[in-house]
Amino acid sequence: MVKGASDPLKVLFVSAEVAPFSKQGGLSQVSYFLPQALRRQGVDVRIFTPKYGTQIDQDFELHMLYEGLEVPTGSRGTKYGPSKLICNIKQTTLDNLNEPPMPVYFLENMEYYEMRNNVYGYSDDHIRFGLLSRAALEFIKRGEFVPDVVHCNDWHTGYLVNYLADERDENAALTRIAALMSVHNTYQGNFDYNRASVMDFDDGKSRLAPFFSDRFVKQNALKRGVMHADRINTVSEKYARELLDEHYGGGLHQLFRELRAKMSGILNGLDYRDFDPATDTIIKQNFSLDDMAARAANKRELQREFDLESDPEVPILAIAGRIDQQKGMNLVRETIKFVLDEFDVQLVVSGPSDAQYVQFFEELEHEYRGRVGTHLMADFLMPRKIFAGADMIILPSYYEPGGIVAIEAMRYGCVPVVRAVGGLADIVDDYDPVRERGTGFAFKNFSDKSFLVALVRALEAYKRPECWRGIVARAMEQDFSWDNVAKRYVDLYGRTMAYRREATAVNPPSAYRQRVV
Repeated sequence: MVKGASDPLKVLFVSAEVAPFSKQGGLSQVSYFLPQALRRQGVDVRIFTPKYGTQIDQDFELHMLYEGLEVPTGSRGTKYGPSKLICNIKQTTLDNLNEPPMPVYFLENMEYYEMRNNVYGYSDDHIRFGLLSRAALEFIKRGEFVPDVVHCNDWHTGYLVNYLADERDENAALTRIAALMSVHNTYQGNFDYNRASVMDFDDGKSRLAPFFSDRFVKQNALKRGVMHADRINTVSEKYARELLDEHYGGGLHQLFRELRAKMSGILNGLDYRDFDPATDTIIKQNFSLDDMAARAANKRELQREFDLESDPEVPILAIAGRIDQQKGMNLVRETIKFVLDEFDVQLVVSGPSDAQYVQFFEELEHEYRGRVGTHLMADFLMPRKIFAGADMIILPSYYEPGGIVAIEAMRYGCVPVVRAVGGLADIVDDYDPVRERGTGFAFKNFSDKSFLVALVRALEAYKRPECWRGIVARAMEQDFSWDNVAKRYVDLYGRTMAYRREATAVNPPSAYRQRVV
C-alpha cells in the first residue's frame, strides 16, 4: 500500500531502456508507462537508466546532479583494470500534460554509454550493465533518493540485486531496502550458459568478480538477481508458471521451482489514451464501439496500402511484429497456403523478419497477388493501421511472456487467434459458441494442425455477422489499462517490503555495522 500522503511509497525503477529516451523493445514501453501509472497512484517512483549516445541533450533539459561519481569496479590493482570508473548523474523531469512530474536520473559515462548508439549488442554488455547496477547502488548511498523498493528489470539489473544483498552485510542502512526482480524474458547476457563447462559453472553464491575479470562475464546476472531478490515478478501469470518448466525456464527452471513461493505474475498494460481508435491520428478513420461502421474505411485503406483487392466482405488475416520462429511463423509457413487455397481470405504481413521468412512471404505475395501483401521491415506506425483495418491478428507463438500485441489489436477490434501460452493465455478468452462468450480463438499444442483448427474456427465464426460483432465488442471492452496494472504493483511492492522486514527480523544487522547511507 502507499504509505501515506506525507510519507509515500518510494520506488527506484532501474532499467536498461526507457522510452522515449531509448527505444529498443517492449521493456522501454513498460519502463515509461508503468512508472507514470504508479505516480498516478501516489507512489514516489523515479527512473534510473543509462544516457546513451542519442539526442537526449537536445530533446530534454538535463541538469547535473552528481559530477564525478566514483563507481567501484571490484578491482584492487591493475590486473583487472581500474578500481573505479568515473560517472556523472544527470536529471530531467518528464512533465507530460495531466501527468504527475516524473524524475529521471541518467547515468553518464562516455566510454560505455555516450559513445554507443545502441542499447545492446556489444561484447562488453556485461560490464556496461554491471556499471549501471553498481552506479545505481552508489547513487542510493549518496542519499539523494533512498527508496523503499528497488525495482530491477531483466538480467541487466540483476547485478544490482546482488550488490544490494552483499552491501547489506556492510551497511545496515541498506537492510530495509527491498528488491523486486522483474523477469520480462529469460535472456541471460553475453555468455552462453547452455554450453558452459563445469569450470564455468556459477552457483550464484559467490561475490561478483571485478568488472574486467574473465570471471565476471560468466557470472549469471539474471540467476543472481532471482536468487537474491525479495520478490520475483514476471509479465503474466501464465508465464510465471511456465518458468517452472524446462521448456520455458531458460535453464533456470529448477531455481524458479525452488523460489516459486516468491514468484508472481502481473500482465503488462496498455495506454488507453494513446491507443484509442476514437482519437488515433495514425489511422485513416476514427471509430469506436458505438460507431463500428466507420471502421470499414480503415479496411479499405489497408487493402489499398497493401495492394489487395478491395472487398469489404473478405476477412483480412494479419501478422504484425517480429517475424521469426519464436513467434510461431513455422506454423504459418506450414498452413497458410492451404488456408489461402480453401478460403476466401486476404493476408497482410508486417514487421522485421528472419531471412528464411522474408523469402517465404515474398514468394507468397507473388504467388497470391492481390490477396497477400507484405511490409517486411520495422515500422512503428504500421501496426496500428493493421489493427484498425484487419479482422484477425495471428499470434501462434512458441512462447510469449507478455503478449502486448494481442491487447493492442483487441483495442482496435482486431480479433486475436493465438496459442494459449504465456501472456496470450491470460489475455485471450477462447470463444465458446454455446455460451456466446470469448474474445478470440486459442489453441494449446504447438502444432500446425492445432493452429489450423483455431484459424478455421475463427473463419467460420466470421461468416456469422451477429456472432462476430459480439466477439469484436467483447474484445474492445476489455480493460488492460496501466492504472489497473499499477494497483497490482503497489500491492506487490507491499509484499516485497514485508518479505524484507521478515528477513531482517530473522537476521538483524550487527550493532557495530549500523551506519547511515
